[in-house]
Amino acid sequence: MTETASKTAEDLFRFLDSLNISHSTKMHPPVFTVAESESLREEIPGGHTKNLFVKDKKDRYFVLTVEERATVDLKTVHKVIGAASRVSFGRPEKLMEYLGVIPGSVTVFGAFNDTGRNVTFVLDEDLMKHDVVNGHPLSNDATTSIGRDDLIRFLEATGHMPLVLKVTD
Repeated sequence: MTETASKTAEDLFRFLDSLNISHSTKMHPPVFTVAESESLREEIPGGHTKNLFVKDKKDRYFVLTVEERATVDLKTVHKVIGAASRVSFGRPEKLMEYLGVIPGSVTVFGAFNDTGRNVTFVLDEDLMKHDVVNGHPLSNDATTSIGRDDLIRFLEATGHMPLVLKVTD
């Protein structure tokens, strides 16, 4: 278990500021699915994300961050990401323990809470074609926009070396 409480969105924003990473956040009603978040597209430009928290049979965990409408073949993606076996969805308890978020709030920004570096972050190549990438800042009642290159810099600053791979169909 983690020894400290999960960090907040405000902690995340201070961390981004300390790295001189430009970011903007828009508050909105909680959204749990891509369909629920579609009404925000006109207000928030850039690539919108879908995040999958998955694990292999050796209990290695991954967050796959892809464009919101992209599909990931869970029967074959393990070959691309270097997992030991086919992947399945990680348990909510591990999601909270490692990333400090609940189901429906999975986000690439969860790397900020993964101080034990238990999770490998995989960014889809197609998503990384966008200049701006959007994700939840540790809760699903806001969307934070960050530059594509700054997202990689953020992940590296948290001790994670992101994999940029083609994981979508």
